[in-house]
Amino acid sequence: MTEASSGGSGRVEIEYCTQCRWLPRAAWLAQELLTTFEAELTELALKPGKGGVFVVRVDDEVVWDRREQGFPEPTAVKRVVRDRVAPGKPLGHSDTPAS
Repeated sequence: MTEASSGGSGRVEIEYCTQCRWLPRAAWLAQELLTTFEAELTELALKPGKGGVFVVRVDDEVVWDRREQGFPEPTAVKRVVRDRVAPGKPLGHSDTPAS
């Protein structure tokens, strides 16, 4: 496991707005992260919220906030999560910048 080398616990939290009905979007992103980081993540939580929130946290650090960055593409979130829980892990096509 890479958690010792990265210093984090490998916990990801996706907070989503229940009023906006963003659970399917949050669940889809959670599935993408769990598939990509099945050995590196120790926990992935979906946290219901309100007021248009859609925030991704890794070890309690905000790594994506919809209000500042818009809705994330899964590849963008995979890169920021990888940088915190599995630095150096190749992501295949997700590492290639969009053209």
